[in-house]
Amino acid sequence: MSSMITMDLQHTVIGDWHARLSANRSPRRNHWHTKIVYFQAVTELLAARPGTPLTWKSVVAAARPHGCRSTFYEVAGAHARHRMVDDLIAAGTPDAIQLALRYLRTDPVEQLIDETKVWSYWPYRTRLLDRLASTDLTPTEQEHELVESLHTWSRRHEALAAAVNHSPPACAVEDLTVLHQGRLAAMRAAGKLSEVLRA
Repeated sequence: MSSMITMDLQHTVIGDWHARLSANRSPRRNHWHTKIVYFQAVTELLAARPGTPLTWKSVVAAARPHGCRSTFYEVAGAHARHRMVDDLIAAGTPDAIQLALRYLRTDPVEQLIDETKVWSYWPYRTRLLDRLASTDLTPTEQEHELVESLHTWSRRHEALAAAVNHSPPACAVEDLTVLHQGRLAAMRAAGKLSEVLRA
């Protein structure tokens, strides 16, 4: 794999969003830690009741140790702090804007599920990037590795993977566009990976 693509994958818009928020190690006012509380609540609710629609009330009730409505709306919704989609919009590139449009939700719970998918998939992405950086693969083989990584994640998180019409983790979509080096639009990449999850 070329070093340029490796570098591009290390510094995607969503990769930088994740790094910026997760790098905060302060025990006080750690917004990433607050997001994780709600990500875990979403993951547990979907696993326990697959197919049952989530509401902000059910997510708040499942958030431990103390979920509350105001905190929920700090991490989800149009006025949430540090939304992933806002970083995509701010990046302003054609692929980032397409990706933002694909993941711009009116429902705050769906927005939270999108970010939960990214958080949940992240360890799989990390292993994928390590594999891609350490082996010399053709573009087709690179895409196959990404798809296999997504399959592994979806098998372990079936309900989460199926949520919001099998929408793939936005970071996987962005990575696929990077692997194609501008020859695959973000909307098409998202559709392609949705089909992977449905299969």
